[in-house]
Amino acid sequence: MQFCDECGSMMHKQDDELVCSGCGHTEPAGDDGEFVTTASQDTSDVIETSEDANFEGKPTAEETCPECGHDEAWYTIKQTGSADEPPTRFFKCKSCGHRWRDYS
Repeated sequence: MQFCDECGSMMHKQDDELVCSGCGHTEPAGDDGEFVTTASQDTSDVIETSEDANFEGKPTAEETCPECGHDEAWYTIKQTGSADEPPTRFFKCKSCGHRWRDYS
């Protein structure tokens, strides 16, 4: 990743030049390395936390369901607060399907 010497914005490659997305400053691209884009990024590591998310196949934990008392649940983890706060764990009971969260 290259940043503009003029304004500090991220630069992108256009033909044989690096172009600043902020101020338009250009400089030769050179062959200093490989450029990575997000165009081919996949979503295989995305954590589903919506109400209709399919938890089956996710890791399980020994957690007691507050609805039915079953002692095993699927879970996912998501950072819902700022980076200095612990992540939120989302659970789904393997027996009754009840969902709850835990703020460790």
